[in-house]
Amino acid sequence: MAFRRLKQALRKRKLNHSGIWIDQQVTRVAYGARSGIWAICPDALSSKSVIYSFGVGNNIAWDLAMIEHYGVELHAFDPTPRSVDWIGQQSLPQEFHFHAVGLCWFDGLREFVVPRREHQFNYSSIGSEVESGGKINCPVKRLATLQAELAHDVIDVLKMDIEGGEMQALPDILANSPLPGQLLVEFHYNYPEIPYDDFLDLVGQLRAAGYRIFHISERGYEFSFIHEWLLDVATNSD
Repeated sequence: MAFRRLKQALRKRKLNHSGIWIDQQVTRVAYGARSGIWAICPDALSSKSVIYSFGVGNNIAWDLAMIEHYGVELHAFDPTPRSVDWIGQQSLPQEFHFHAVGLCWFDGLREFVVPRREHQFNYSSIGSEVESGGKINCPVKRLATLQAELAHDVIDVLKMDIEGGEMQALPDILANSPLPGQLLVEFHYNYPEIPYDDFLDLVGQLRAAGYRIFHISERGYEFSFIHEWLLDVATNSD
């Protein structure tokens, strides 16, 4: 426990030295379980808010909490076989809509590395199959494609934990508009395939596009961003 806390402190210090810190103070609440705990800004959210959750694996605690607390229709996405099977075994509220497709910068099939241990759900689109369970092709789509198919003009909260795929998916999202009001992203800059400078550059792109960091998890991997357009709405929602 002490060693883990030391690692987290060192990680947070590295982020701070790199200019990665809280940009905006907002009202926030956190939901979820295990490593999937995410902070949101509840201001301006209602039962009509559109919520997308990418990369659910076998942990939908955050998703169910959003439905419980805000009465939203939540759309969850994961193309990987273990997650699809696991979701199929759950008793879920009617507001939970599952789509067996992943988020990417193109529409089609993408190769994923299969976790070696059967109890693991962290399929990744980067890395090699060394010491893994091989590779598998899964369907993926761009955010713009999914929004068009689901007839959602605006996404209020978009959560993604896509095992390194955020490095390519986020620039594609930023190239389109309107942008999601809140972005909750697990950054996998700890992966050897992702240079730390690329992560820093991507955060810079998000800030330049109008996003402000309002929460960083104790682990230093989960980030919550709010866009300037939603800040204006939230500020005037009282």
